[in-house]
Amino acid sequence: MNSLQTPEAHNHVLSCSNLSWSVKGTAIVKSVNLELKRGETLGLIGPNGSGKSSLLKLLSGIKAPAEGQIHLNGRVLAHMARRDIAQMIAVVEQQAETSDAISVLDAVELGRTPWLSALTPWSSADDEIVQQALVDVDMADKRKRAWHSLSGGERQRVHIARALAQRPQILLLDEPTNHLDIQHQLSILGLVRSLPVTTLIALHDLNQALACDRLAVMDKGHLIAIGAPAQVLTCERLRDTFGVEAHYLIDPHDGARILRFRS
Repeated sequence: MNSLQTPEAHNHVLSCSNLSWSVKGTAIVKSVNLELKRGETLGLIGPNGSGKSSLLKLLSGIKAPAEGQIHLNGRVLAHMARRDIAQMIAVVEQQAETSDAISVLDAVELGRTPWLSALTPWSSADDEIVQQALVDVDMADKRKRAWHSLSGGERQRVHIARALAQRPQILLLDEPTNHLDIQHQLSILGLVRSLPVTTLIALHDLNQALACDRLAVMDKGHLIAIGAPAQVLTCERLRDTFGVEAHYLIDPHDGARILRFRS
């Protein structure tokens, strides 16, 4: 560890300071300061148009910020090679697309690209990693299917498998369960929570967000709150930020707190 870094700073695998980004003069992300702790699952929530997807693209290096800086394991992201970033961060976008001419297996194998070179060509270990990723998202039996023949939910599961095959330290997911049926929503979220990685996941379902270690709330481009789910998702914030009335119930099955919304 660098002698100038505190133990707490060393524990932050991904962070940003004063991060801002605009489109045609309109500010989308405004002076965001965020630190992602090693090994945690941080949920990113907020109303539609609050800047969640844009923030994820900035943190992954897909977009360059207008202002501010991002650090990945203590290094300035803007100074890093794309290959080095891809070995540490895998991204699952909300509307990601892949060429129609490839199979499911081809698409997932793309996740191994950052690790391949003339000195480290494809090996049986890569085959095993790809096959396990397909099993994890329940797509192993469809590995020979053409990409264009898949449903929206199946395509999303393949993109998640590609990210898993990348074997990253950090997973950035933008509403990964949007197109999935309830069975696969639960299995994918359970899988993500079980992985030995640090995860930043944008979620639309606030009850699903309650299972995260911490929550970060975006509103109109600003990060307005971050902390434990119970501290962040108060009835007052649900009303002021999300425009809904809600209260908590206790599930008698396991004692979990769940939100019930009222019109």
